[in-house]
Amino acid sequence: MTHQPSSHPDNLHPDTVVVAAGRPAREHDAPVNPPIVLSSTYVGTGTVVDGDRAYGRYSNPTWDPLEEALSQLEGATLPGLIFSSGLAAVSAALSLIPAGGILVMPIHSYQGALVMAQELEAKGLFTLRTVDIANNDEVIAALTGAGEKAADMLWLESPTNPMLEVADIHGLCRSAQAVGAVVVTDNTFSTPLVQKPLELGSDIVLHSVTKYLSGHSDVIMGALLTSNPELRNALLHHRSIHGAIAGPFEAWLALRGLRTLALRVERSQASAMELASRLDAHDGVSRVLFPGLPSDPGHLRAQAQMTGFGSILCIEVEGGEAVAEAVVEALRLWTPATSLGGVESLIERRRRHANEPISVPANLLRLSVGIENVEDLWADLDQALTTVTASE
Repeated sequence: MTHQPSSHPDNLHPDTVVVAAGRPAREHDAPVNPPIVLSSTYVGTGTVVDGDRAYGRYSNPTWDPLEEALSQLEGATLPGLIFSSGLAAVSAALSLIPAGGILVMPIHSYQGALVMAQELEAKGLFTLRTVDIANNDEVIAALTGAGEKAADMLWLESPTNPMLEVADIHGLCRSAQAVGAVVVTDNTFSTPLVQKPLELGSDIVLHSVTKYLSGHSDVIMGALLTSNPELRNALLHHRSIHGAIAGPFEAWLALRGLRTLALRVERSQASAMELASRLDAHDGVSRVLFPGLPSDPGHLRAQAQMTGFGSILCIEVEGGEAVAEAVVEALRLWTPATSLGGVESLIERRRRHANEPISVPANLLRLSVGIENVEDLWADLDQALTTVTASE
């Protein structure tokens, strides 16, 4: 069965789009859900032309519904591109930087993206300028080069991982494009239900589909969305030649997970706000990082460009590294694990990773709030913080 783009109205709300997008055509006895197509190649004779599937590394009918749905959610005018992982999508995006070019990236970024950029710089492929992404003046100076070469790409992440700084996406996009830089925005933390980077001026939006979009900690996948045909063609070529393609079963699972995105985000955001407020008053916590708190430095900026504040928060535990580790070990409901955006609540001390920037406090814990009852989540946090910090 050939997939056809959804024919539903264009003015649907995003929480309807996650359910309606990427459905098969409404024909008698057609399936409601798109099927999984398991094939490494396709029937064809003669010269391959644009639009032919030809071979499984170039295309798969199971990708189409997911790529269509993600495109609609982000407001892209072209179909999205899914990749085998978030880092595969990062690699494709970084490939757009010309040899000898300049990349401006937040000093607090997804660790994999930052390490990849550092390694590519070490090989002489481009120059990396890291910045405090919440400081417009610093970012603009890095973009313009302050008398040196201007940047070729601005990498945005807002809120950042894990310090939750909020970038002025619209303002920085205008500054970047004024010097001819391509803007890539990692929208993994916010999801398209909370923030629309393309509408704010970004050229490309990146997602680790692994996280909120699939939402069940059972898929590894990345995605890139753009409305620029030239950029999309370059990204598609990179995927086809470098081979970082998603499996059809993973694409099917991700689309199934996407169907409940609105419900999951609504629940986890509300719980994150409640937990952040309570933790802000807890004696065992010295600092809470969460843009939903009025006291947070990024609060007003987040209000202006987001429809919510996300479901990730960070706390600095009273005491040092050992105390923070003890708090994690004392938890019984929260799962100590990396990653985020699943239905289950996860927690980890970020500096346990060797490549995490030294500017991330050693006693900082990142919390990915899931969809469990908020009172159960709070009770577990409270008992762990109270027991451990009281014993110090």
